Amino acid sequence: MKHFIILLCALQLISCKSKQEVKTDVKKQPNVVFILTDQWRAQDLGFAGNNQVITPTLNGLSKEAVVFTNAISNIPVCTPARASLMTGKYPLSHGLFYNDKPLKSEENCIAEVYKENGYNTGYIGKWHINGHPQGMKNYKGRQLPVKADRRQGFDYWKVHECTHNYNNSIYYDENDVKHKWEGYDAIAQTKDAIKYMQANKENPFVLFLSYGPPHAPYQTAPQKYKNLYKGMDIKLRPNVPENRAKKAKEDIKGYYAHISALDDCIAALQKEIKDLGIEENTIFVLTSDHGDMLYSHSQVKKQKPWEESINVPFIIKYPAKLKGGTKMTKMFSFPDIMPTLLGMSNLPIPESVQGIDYTGQLLGTEELDVEAALITCPVPFHQWKYKRGGREYRGVRTEKYTYVKDLKGPWLLYDNVKDPYQLNNVAGKAAYADIQADLENKLQTILDKNNDEFLPAEAYMKAWGYQWDGNDNEKKHVH
Repeated sequence: MKHFIILLCALQLISCKSKQEVKTDVKKQPNVVFILTDQWRAQDLGFAGNNQVITPTLNGLSKEAVVFTNAISNIPVCTPARASLMTGKYPLSHGLFYNDKPLKSEENCIAEVYKENGYNTGYIGKWHINGHPQGMKNYKGRQLPVKADRRQGFDYWKVHECTHNYNNSIYYDENDVKHKWEGYDAIAQTKDAIKYMQANKENPFVLFLSYGPPHAPYQTAPQKYKNLYKGMDIKLRPNVPENRAKKAKEDIKGYYAHISALDDCIAALQKEIKDLGIEENTIFVLTSDHGDMLYSHSQVKKQKPWEESINVPFIIKYPAKLKGGTKMTKMFSFPDIMPTLLGMSNLPIPESVQGIDYTGQLLGTEELDVEAALITCPVPFHQWKYKRGGREYRGVRTEKYTYVKDLKGPWLLYDNVKDPYQLNNVAGKAAYADIQADLENKLQTILDKNNDEFLPAEAYMKAWGYQWDGNDNEKKHVH
């Protein structure tokens, strides 16, 4: 009997130790705080060389994090980029190559993988992959709640499908009850994110915080941030034509005001992460779904293949594993985000994912052979519909070059090292013939891998059963 009691106690000790080890292992799983902004181009950050935009928090964060200098939005527009982020797939695979179309509930998304592996999951802010019912006009679908079976693995839920009314901003909770954010929504959403982190600090969590700014309207940031730029003579990029300069300076002041407001929001998040004692084991990411032309090349908004549209901020901080103050120059794009975060979290990557896991590259244990990122517009629409000069295109962005072709053939070729503002299109020039041929091969390799036949837009709209919005399909513009 005595020996049995001793044996039982020993087994209990082993059991307790085993449970403690499991608990410790769970605690080792990193938290993820993912900040997704809307229409913030990579060029407008203090640490990136812009000495007018006021971003002290991000300037400091760049010294604590890895900065990706060549992060590319493959289709630089909201819905397609966000769907690639969630699925790790390219737009012609997940099917969202046009705004306000619905991501299939069957897609295996990033939050679902985290949730299956014991994480708490939360999403706050703009969603924009729920779509709206066929035939619904004037974007009324953006005002509808996202039902529980359409949330792709996120449980905590304070979301609006799409709004840019930052000072009169509504959201729906987990029960589809409508609420209103107090004041400027990014600040209110930040406070809510802080409460979420406080409530979940003892368990691994993944939190997506999706801000609407600095997307237009440009003049709606809180006055204190607009005052920062009130008397500033904005220095424009050399590719902004003189006849657009006045309007560009006015819009950029407001754009910068939104950016500075977000910089303060990020400061509050960083402080709370440190105060909660979870900084070492938290993966913190800042990026944007696409950039903003802001009158460069006399263009506005996004969808275009120029740098201001496709090159986005991407900063990842993970003190436990990544050396701060370093740069990652290798090409990186939206399908790579999901596998990289899962890889950094030691979680399985679904077979459906098309992107690349950069964990080994970031940890210095692997050298990835990635030379080019795809840039594409299968269907031009809305702000860049045919009548406004929109066109179907496929292209590649490498560390040195941008090469793009449309349905008629080669369209753009820039040497971004010699010509950083892309003022000299050398497509078809004899001196660049070999370079162009090499870039064409790189592009075709990516298209072949993705089974992309580069068809006219109508083919993809028909294949996915999509309706055009308004007169997007009216071809009145001659290239």
